[in-house]
Amino acid sequence: MTMLEGTPSSQIICTRLMADGRCSAEVQRRGEGVAENHMAAVERAGMVELDSGPIRPKVTDAKGILKQNREFLDFFWDIAKPEQELRLKAIENLIQYLKKSEKQSDELKYSLKRLVDGLSHTREAARPGFSLALAQVLSVFEDIPLQMTLDQIKEKHDLQKVNKKLARNAAFGCFFGVLALSQSTRLPKEPKVLLQCIQLLQSLAQYREHLKDLPRKTMVDILSETTEEVFQEVLLGALQSDLSSAFSTPEQLQLLLVAMQKFPDVLKPKKLKKLLGTETVVTKDNIPKLAEVLKMAARSVKKEQLLPAIALDLLQVSLRENSFELFWSEAVINGLLKDQSGPSSYMCYRLLVSALPLLSLPQLNHVLSGEVMKHYGQHVISAQLPDRYKFAPEMETHVGEFLKSCDDAKKQLAVMVAFSTLTNQGYPVVPSFWKVVQHLQPAVLQQYVAWLKNMFCRPQLDSCLDFSTRRQQKNQEEGVQNKQCVFRMRKWLIPRLVSIVENAQVKKSEDLVMDIARFVFFHAFFDVKKSTPDIPETETTLSVPLDANTREVVASSFFGLLQHLNHLHVLGDSVEGSTHHERRVQGVMADGSLWIYSLVQFADLVLKQTKYVSCARPLTPQQKAAWESMLASVEGLQKKAAKKMQMGEASAFQQLFLLMGMYLFKAPEESVDLLQELQNCIVKAQEKRGKKKKTTKKAAEKGEEEEPHWVEVMVEILLSLLSQPSRLIRQVCNAVFARIAPHVTQGALHAILDVLDPNKDEEESAVVVTDEKDTNRCKKQKKEDEEDDDDGDGEVSYITRAVITGESSPQNEDCDSSEEDSDDESMDDDHDEEEQDVDQNFRLELMKVLQGQNALATEEDGSDEEELDDEAMMKLDSSIASLFSEQKKRIQAKKDEKEKQRKEKMLVRDFKIKVLDLLEIFLTKQSESPLVLGVVEPLLGVIESTMSLDTNQQEQDFLRKTADIFRNQLCKAKHYCRNISDMKEELHNMIERVLTRAQKLSDSTVSLYYFSASLYLLKVLRGPASLSVDGKEVEASTDTAGAVGSMDVERVTNLYREALCSYMTHRKSTLTGGMFADLFTRFPVLCVRLLDTAVENISGGVRQHQQGEACAMVLRGLQTREVQDLLTDARWRDLCEKMLGRVVETLRPVAECKLKVDQEKVLKALELCQFLVKKVQQKGLAVNLEPLKDTLQPLIETEGFCKTRKMEDTYWNVLKHFGILKPKVEKNKNKKEDDSQGPQATRKKKGFLPETKKRKNRKKPVAQQGKEPAGEGAASAAAPGAPGGAAAEEGQQAKKKKKNKNKRKQQGGAEGAGPTLAKKAKVQPAEQQQQKKKKKKKKGEDK
Repeated sequence: MTMLEGTPSSQIICTRLMADGRCSAEVQRRGEGVAENHMAAVERAGMVELDSGPIRPKVTDAKGILKQNREFLDFFWDIAKPEQELRLKAIENLIQYLKKSEKQSDELKYSLKRLVDGLSHTREAARPGFSLALAQVLSVFEDIPLQMTLDQIKEKHDLQKVNKKLARNAAFGCFFGVLALSQSTRLPKEPKVLLQCIQLLQSLAQYREHLKDLPRKTMVDILSETTEEVFQEVLLGALQSDLSSAFSTPEQLQLLLVAMQKFPDVLKPKKLKKLLGTETVVTKDNIPKLAEVLKMAARSVKKEQLLPAIALDLLQVSLRENSFELFWSEAVINGLLKDQSGPSSYMCYRLLVSALPLLSLPQLNHVLSGEVMKHYGQHVISAQLPDRYKFAPEMETHVGEFLKSCDDAKKQLAVMVAFSTLTNQGYPVVPSFWKVVQHLQPAVLQQYVAWLKNMFCRPQLDSCLDFSTRRQQKNQEEGVQNKQCVFRMRKWLIPRLVSIVENAQVKKSEDLVMDIARFVFFHAFFDVKKSTPDIPETETTLSVPLDANTREVVASSFFGLLQHLNHLHVLGDSVEGSTHHERRVQGVMADGSLWIYSLVQFADLVLKQTKYVSCARPLTPQQKAAWESMLASVEGLQKKAAKKMQMGEASAFQQLFLLMGMYLFKAPEESVDLLQELQNCIVKAQEKRGKKKKTTKKAAEKGEEEEPHWVEVMVEILLSLLSQPSRLIRQVCNAVFARIAPHVTQGALHAILDVLDPNKDEEESAVVVTDEKDTNRCKKQKKEDEEDDDDGDGEVSYITRAVITGESSPQNEDCDSSEEDSDDESMDDDHDEEEQDVDQNFRLELMKVLQGQNALATEEDGSDEEELDDEAMMKLDSSIASLFSEQKKRIQAKKDEKEKQRKEKMLVRDFKIKVLDLLEIFLTKQSESPLVLGVVEPLLGVIESTMSLDTNQQEQDFLRKTADIFRNQLCKAKHYCRNISDMKEELHNMIERVLTRAQKLSDSTVSLYYFSASLYLLKVLRGPASLSVDGKEVEASTDTAGAVGSMDVERVTNLYREALCSYMTHRKSTLTGGMFADLFTRFPVLCVRLLDTAVENISGGVRQHQQGEACAMVLRGLQTREVQDLLTDARWRDLCEKMLGRVVETLRPVAECKLKVDQEKVLKALELCQFLVKKVQQKGLAVNLEPLKDTLQPLIETEGFCKTRKMEDTYWNVLKHFGILKPKVEKNKNKKEDDSQGPQATRKKKGFLPETKKRKNRKKPVAQQGKEPAGEGAASAAAPGAPGGAAAEEGQQAKKKKKNKNKRKQQGGAEGAGPTLAKKAKVQPAEQQQQKKKKKKKKGEDK
């Protein structure tokens, strides 16, 4: 294996294998030629033989060598198999065998013959295998002459003598034969054989439909391994015709280019002039020919989607001949690019990327600013449509590889700038987040960032390679075009700068990150008056001022960047020096300061430079005062953090202060109020606890109301911040709340739960719905309404005439608002009823207007519309127009109100999802706090209310998150409240409320959450299940297993007993057996007390399902070790007697087990029996098991029993304890006995239907269905001593039932027939058969 893989032939054979497979598969798909059809027929005919091995050729074996060694033949059969690993192993074993063989000469001759014959094998995978094996044999055994082998190949696969049907296989045989000679590495040593191989490959060119370009590629491979002397003396003359016609096909041109590259001293310019007529390849005269060759090459690799080798070779030749500009402009741009076909365009793009490492800087700039780049940009824009091939990912990969391998900084920068200036009306084609930036050198990255910043300040649209689509060219306006391009360019540049910071793979320094952050922040909120060296951002003035839309984009990008900086790890060497166990700090620079604090310091510096800088939105004195107080508070908090006093609170307040300070530039009015509240919170947080207690006592004595705790105010602030749609604010709020979670009070927790409370109105929530899109749309709608009022006279006149002439109908009375009516079809039924009422009112108003103008025709007067003059008609039109416009405004107002409510509902739901994050943080951080117990019922209320609604995706996400928090963070929490001395009564009351509610619900899923909540409260009441000795946890012993802690066992037992009885006695109960099984396993004390109730319901359950669940929960409870330890032997005996009695009582009435419910009940009862019998026998309890044995034995005869394998095994496992084993099944013997005793009755005549299947047996009337045969059959079947009597009796009983059923049917239908029924009975079957045959024929024709 290793020997083959190391040779060059093993590398070449893989490509040949793939190429051969492609050729054959393509030809077979097209179905071209007779040979291909014959090959498919041969493969179909020999499919069975091919599966086991290849077709063995006829070989004369006079000496009987082959009979002596079977192993030798196996090698050739394995070579033909489709598995590549198996073929390679067989070749290696064949070589080793031939080396060690004693009869080497004879076996070698046979091997050569067998391998040469296999070159034209019908199986595609076999041909490359035989070729590779032949190459290895010729390489190892050099005494085999190549000339003899080539003669053998020509003789066996003679293309002149072979049948036309086998010409394809013969062509492949010749090709793979030459390939084997070439892979043997001996071909260059024998020039004569080499020449014959080249000539044979040239003759195979006429079989291009089968071999494609494989012969030419093989000639190129042979040429690359040939010495210059052999090429000049032997091959040059043979290849004269191919080299002279190099511009005909890509393969011939590639042959010439390889020869020029390999033998430059032979193919000198003079020699080329004789061959081509020119001394160089790339000339003006040859450009059209080269373009056609490139088009052919592009079409040949359409499916492979790669650059042909001929294109890259031509590019390199043009560079060597100093004619690259000519080649690029004429052959590529004017030749390939103007072809306007996909393969030609993609070849141009691939040539562009492949040329980047080979070109100089001027050539690079020339190529990257030409038509190929512009054409690529147009492709990117058009490929955005669905089902279009997108070349952009491949371009990104190639550009990334170039930047990674390029060491020239100027080339790297030129490529990045060129792709960044490829724009569509000012907007670059490449995405703003382009991964190739990670391969830039640090110096190049710095220069590229500087270029981006300069381009933002002074957009140079003339330097961009800009283009427009046809649709854009039609719609564009000259005046607006320049401003729009600048806006689009800046809209891309800012996210581009931000993406450099956000890309973790980019190697960047802290100075670069801060430079980008300062630049984005400055241009988002400030304008430059004069330049100053203190603020570098003022040194470059804006050539085009920033408009409001651009500032909005920049501000949004800045807060996104701020969010990333808040989670950015420390840059530089300090991260590498940290240990693995040390937690990596986020949002901090190398010196320990926050990124956001550095930006606040920069903002403070800019605000003080009023002479040079002005705010885009000037701050009021109150806002400036809030800014100054924020800075003072942050400094005070930093001093506290330095002293390590209240460090968590200090860092939380500091982060929130800084964030609100930044939001002062975006939303100053809201930020001022929040900063003031934060100031009050920090003052209260700094007060000492002693002072707090004194002040609260004095306030209580005076009867004054206490001020809210600082944590409550802080939570209110966080809730108000969470109402804003900002991910940064959400993350900061979560981080701040995690710091203040230990100080959360009951009032603060209630503020959070009030938001989630579904019973409260959404108007009381902290969300204020403001949508700028809605306001803009309303303004546009008002303008449209005004225009409609002006232009609606013509429409109303038509409506007026329709109403006057009596042609109006309820369907066309509101034709002005047809679009609104089409939208209203999706509204609710209630809203539709309201619309109908409004339409009725509108109809009445319209009638009043018409009657007031005497324009309404009545039955008494035969007036027409012609009686109204023009003045009256115009007056009527104006009044109706005003009426219709008011109606249209009313409809639009209702639509706007409904849309506003929908959006408000979405915002409120999104706000509640954010508030759930705070609740999750509190449950995670403070799981042992008594306040956690107050969260149980509110969360259950949220789950119940949300589950009952017809929810959309957002509602489902909210419900899923609430349920996950309740299940994972609350019920399954490892830590829970331990100090409940003052809450015992409240917890018991809560358990009672929860259990009562669980029984009244209609949804079993919600009931499960309520029951889980009761188990969690039981866990809290019981306390820890393990004991702590000297601070270490010790497993619970037998005594501690029965510990109840603070639990009132009697009260809790009664509650769960009532719930269990409710489940067992109600047919439709939302409780399940799994709930009580979980209760039994987790709380052994309650299990022992509830066992009697569960045992009674084994037979007393209202349904079969409840009885089976009672068995299952009793079994689960008794299997737990703690329950077994709590039960004494006397208690065990009493329980076993009760359970066995109940099991016998529930199994005795079982008559059949056809239904799944019955099967499940019996299975669970059997499992309980197995456990009980085993326990009784192990403990030696004095319990009578005979009633159970007597009840179980007849069950095997029950219909449907042992339908499943599990039930059968469980049944016999129970009886095994009584000494009753499962009988062995002897099916064959019984069949033989039946055949021997009743051969005539059981044998079926061949070719005839059995008696039960015959139609006449079913169609006979009841009066004539054989009385005698039935009696005889019953008597013979019931005869004593006859084998199978019971089975026969069952069969006869079934027949009798069937007869009685038929009798009842016919009697019911023959009541009115009278005495004629017996006369018709004889004729009915034949007539009915004929009628049914006719019906079947008609049905078959219809189908």
